[in-house]
Amino acid sequence: MPIRGKRYQEAAKGVEKAKQYEPAEAVSAVKEAASAKFDETVEVAVRLGVDPRHGDQMVRGTTSLPHGTGKVRRVAVFAKGEKAQQAEEAGADVVGAEDLVQRIEGGWRDFDILVATPDVMSMVSKLGRTLGPRMPNPKAGTVTMDVDRVVRDIKSASRVEYRVDKAGIIHMSIGKISFSAEQLTENFTALISALLKARPAAAKGRYLRKITISSSMGPGVNVDVQKAQAMAER
Repeated sequence: MPIRGKRYQEAAKGVEKAKQYEPAEAVSAVKEAASAKFDETVEVAVRLGVDPRHGDQMVRGTTSLPHGTGKVRRVAVFAKGEKAQQAEEAGADVVGAEDLVQRIEGGWRDFDILVATPDVMSMVSKLGRTLGPRMPNPKAGTVTMDVDRVVRDIKSASRVEYRVDKAGIIHMSIGKISFSAEQLTENFTALISALLKARPAAAKGRYLRKITISSSMGPGVNVDVQKAQAMAER
């Protein structure tokens, strides 16, 4: 068991470990427990009833959070011609084609997200081993002809990507402690709604198994799964 600091222990006193909180109530509890001197990130962990070892049970995609995440991300785009110009006008930090491939092959990594148009993926594909999961991917919505919209969504921090890990858990930021409880709750609901829509046909039994919300330095708050699902399905 990790040794927790006094600040964490004090914050944890206000959270009932055995209680299943309603979503809005959980968000409020997280905000009340946050005590760090910086603007903590609010994170959600969702355990899903899937086995990611099977390709037909992989859960991955993107969604837009109505209030963004509060994080500014650097976007690099592989595109040519008109699409390259659209990406630049939309606010992409770096735009290129063969030259951008060469920069990355040379070790450049000053980006958070890569976007590409389908017509240049033949040259981008050679970076597969180098970039691994950071590669542009159609399932993640980062291989698209609609580069200007995608870049704007990413730069505004409204567009987020989710991917289940080997343990069957989705980890996702839904904003900052400085966000209002209403904004965080609406972002939370949007995420759960997206996960429900992304449920694989091969997933059997209960899909949403456990949901926890926490701030960067605060204790986890358990969310009532049934009530979270009902809220997301409205």
